[in-house]
Amino acid sequence: MGINKSRLEPIVFHTLNGILMIAIAIVTLYPFVNTLAVSFNAGNDTIRGGIYLWPRVWTDQNYRAVFAGGTIFSAFGISVARTVLGTVLSLFLTSMLAYTLSRKDYILRKPITITVVLTMYFSAGLIPTYFLMKDLHLLNNFLVYIIPGLISAFNMIVIRTYIQTLPEGLIESAKIDGAGDFRTFISIILPLCQPVLATVALFIAVGQWNSWFDTFLYASSKQNLSTLQYELMKLLSSSMNSNSSAAVANGADLGAARNMVTPVSIRAAITIVAALPILVVYPFLQKYFVHGLQLGGVKE
Repeated sequence: MGINKSRLEPIVFHTLNGILMIAIAIVTLYPFVNTLAVSFNAGNDTIRGGIYLWPRVWTDQNYRAVFAGGTIFSAFGISVARTVLGTVLSLFLTSMLAYTLSRKDYILRKPITITVVLTMYFSAGLIPTYFLMKDLHLLNNFLVYIIPGLISAFNMIVIRTYIQTLPEGLIESAKIDGAGDFRTFISIILPLCQPVLATVALFIAVGQWNSWFDTFLYASSKQNLSTLQYELMKLLSSSMNSNSSAAVANGADLGAARNMVTPVSIRAAITIVAALPILVVYPFLQKYFVHGLQLGGVKE
């Protein structure tokens, strides 16, 4: 009895495809699992190497060092506030600009689009930007985390491209029914743009959450405006200068601190603390993420 190639080929394809996907998943997940194992492993033991998927000497001292002093909790609140407010406001204003520039009957469409796109390639630089923030009275002000990133040229192009794929008849019918531009934007455009808005929202949220350099430049002198990433950066820097400082601040004796906390173990714990909130949020946006990238891709 001969082998039916039409039946064999799908089996071979799905088998190889499954093996390939499993291999990619393992390669993708291993760095995170390894970092998690190192974060729960004693620092002096981690130096020996050989930590792969499971801690060899369990300890929570690395996380105790990270959360010592209590500043992490207030910084976490600031990071959450800037991420939520920055994402919502930037998404709303950027999508509003994208809708305006998608309208072919808007006479200033081309010059404004060119002006916005030019900001992607040209920047005044760090020092002029600092003086601009100073003149706007944004130094040591929470709004310095929000206002500079309200409009993103790249995100605007992505959203505008998606809006241009929507049927023109929807907007025309809304206007026939007496809806103005703002009502059309709120009631018609925003609900239909959920996939691309979720995609852009993830871009903005990750950028806001991971940002620390703006805190260093504009708000480092006010502890109550310090963000989680900035506090973790300071902790990592101090741990590299003195392996024992964080554990000593948490009440452990100097000998235990030297044995339990090292820059490598602290770095692993910091990575988990910083990445965990985004990892929790991402699955809820993932179903929109791929769809939004496909339909909102930048194209001419």
